[in-house]
Amino acid sequence: MKLLLTKTLNLCYLLFLYVIFLSSATLAQNPLLEDGKIRFRLNEDGSHYVRLTFLNQVWVRYNQNNPGSTVNGEVENNVFDIGLRRTRIQLFGQVTDQVFFYMQFGQNNFGYRSTRKFGAFFHDALVEYHVSKGFQLGTGLTAYTGFARHASPSIGSLLALDAPLFLQTTNDQSDQFIRKLSIYAKGQVGQLDYRVALTKPLLIQNPATLGANSTFSTSPPSVQSQTYVKYQFLEHESNRTPYHTGSYLGKKKVFNIGAGVTYQPNAMWHIETGRTDTSRSDMVLWGIDAFFDHPLSEKGNAITAYGGFFNTQLGPNYFRNVGVMNPAEAVNSNGTFGGAGNGFPMVGTGTTIYAQVGYLTGKDTFGKYGTLQPFGLIQYSNYEVLNDPMLMWALGANWLIDGHRSKLSLGYQNRPIFQANNAGEFVNTESKGMFVLQYQINL
Repeated sequence: MKLLLTKTLNLCYLLFLYVIFLSSATLAQNPLLEDGKIRFRLNEDGSHYVRLTFLNQVWVRYNQNNPGSTVNGEVENNVFDIGLRRTRIQLFGQVTDQVFFYMQFGQNNFGYRSTRKFGAFFHDALVEYHVSKGFQLGTGLTAYTGFARHASPSIGSLLALDAPLFLQTTNDQSDQFIRKLSIYAKGQVGQLDYRVALTKPLLIQNPATLGANSTFSTSPPSVQSQTYVKYQFLEHESNRTPYHTGSYLGKKKVFNIGAGVTYQPNAMWHIETGRTDTSRSDMVLWGIDAFFDHPLSEKGNAITAYGGFFNTQLGPNYFRNVGVMNPAEAVNSNGTFGGAGNGFPMVGTGTTIYAQVGYLTGKDTFGKYGTLQPFGLIQYSNYEVLNDPMLMWALGANWLIDGHRSKLSLGYQNRPIFQANNAGEFVNTESKGMFVLQYQINL
């Protein structure tokens, strides 16, 4: 098995080197590379093509750990670390007038606690048949999901340092990092953009203890159905890939209102207090959101805004603590509800109001050195399991050296700490902070 894995990795490495060699060999002669994109022409007019992209996001971070956080058994109150938040290679193309394919390979959250040499995987692998602009049919491992715009975020064009991750509700529970094995249809009809998908959820591999709080059921999963529809008042957005742009940097005039839903019967289970039999609940996620991106003047300054209301029903008192690229691994007896490191109850049964806004200062605020885009965001959630609202906010700024292709971002996130009071209710007692400096290259 080890020998087979080694041979497979060597083959992938050789194929990657071949693609790089091919791209350098054709750089000088392929007119489709004039826009700075690695794109290979498959026919004379370039309507059939294959494109290669690369993205890397490096985090340098200082985190105030949650109370009682430990690393290798030792208490760590604060952590400085460096990590690869996301590293990706995309390969996609229009191979005939009707057939489109899309693949994405890479890894997330590689830090000082990560397992060496493993972690890269296929994020996407789909094939799609274009019947018309109003109807395309596809299948494979894909992020064509329902519920909300940023349930499928374009990571290379994010406004803030991270996407609103609470919208990735089933992330690595019944999917593979939000990607699902699905059959989907999508298209644009007039001002309307839609996507509809039927998904076979992945089996739950690391089940939580069955108790009074709802968790994902380990039973063979029912088919999951989902849709997201948006009305485009101004310019149309591309739906070539599943991912929604975070900020157009004033290059488009976009105003959309969208709504979506994800439904899976009997996805959740729990044991009611005083009983021994298992009760099951449907998973119902729905939301209404709006996205606005518009230039403000000829100087290139622009505004980007996104917000919405979201209802996540995952059974009684479901919650999930999320700590992005968590710098700690466990807690001692002083641990709190949010767990180790930078974890907090990001996802749960209840309702959420979310908003983010950014302002682009102009085309050449720093001359040839680019421009600036300050941003802020807030997540306000009322979850059943918590007695107090969950409030997380963040502020920061992007130094756009070359748009999203090369940018340096500095952000601060403030998250709540919850502890049980004498009545057994989880209340917000304090907050902790996290500073992140990120450099992104996106080709």
